[in-house]
Amino acid sequence: MKIPRVSLEQWLAFKTIVEQGSYARAAEILNKSQSSMSYTINRLNQQLPQPVLVLDGRKAVMTEAGEILYRYAEQLLRQANEAEEVAASLALGFESEVSLAVDVLLEIDALICAFEDFSQQFPHTRIRVLETSLSGTSEALLERQADLVIGAVTPVGFSSTPLTRIVMLPVAAADHALVKGRDEVSELELRGFRQVVLRDTGARREQDAGWLQSEQRWTVSHFATSIKLVRSGLAFAFLPRNWIERELESGELQPIPLQQSLQRMIQLYLMLAESHTAGPATRALAELILARIDA
Repeated sequence: MKIPRVSLEQWLAFKTIVEQGSYARAAEILNKSQSSMSYTINRLNQQLPQPVLVLDGRKAVMTEAGEILYRYAEQLLRQANEAEEVAASLALGFESEVSLAVDVLLEIDALICAFEDFSQQFPHTRIRVLETSLSGTSEALLERQADLVIGAVTPVGFSSTPLTRIVMLPVAAADHALVKGRDEVSELELRGFRQVVLRDTGARREQDAGWLQSEQRWTVSHFATSIKLVRSGLAFAFLPRNWIERELESGELQPIPLQQSLQRMIQLYLMLAESHTAGPATRALAELILARIDA
């Protein structure tokens, strides 16, 4: 990698002179002598193919090249300051990244406010979201693929905090034979129609969940795909109410009028992969999620 010829100190001097409009005021802010500032800018002009600052009387004026390089200098100095802030955070024990595995039963919109709050408290800690389903969620916890996990099953040896309940509804498009003109549908009739089900993201085993007695089934990887297929009228599905509020409100999707209700309530929990050794950022994100989502 080529070593830059221009130092951060030179870029800072250039930026400060531009912002203050004179060498004297910039020297005062940076606690330098005016002669030192002049020497720094002269060296900068010599090291670059074109000068960035020239004197017009007593006023420092940017050249055309200087106007372009000023934006790069701003970005370079900002990144240098951020690097120092990250180093300070790491010295205090803040994680550089927190990974969160979220069962797709929970629509991501529910977490946005918590993420925003977290970014205010830990601006230099990244969030990595892993979307999982069924046994894949437990696997993310057991194999330490994530620091935090939101799922429906608490594996043995882990503690959890109730987070929220998800209502699963049997739904179909408004013009589907299971809905249009129907007062009620028997479970036996339901078996004769195509059902969309969610694929288990677990690598070791496939877990079945919910009502799976249809003779025809299409398996997909995400509820967003399920919703599109159900909206098309090609199949029905058991979908989380929180994913389809707008479609239910508009009438595009409608609950199937079953003789015997197959509606299910699924409790989601928040779990720490390492409850005793979790870092401050991980714990903070857990607290923010709990505060933002009603149990």
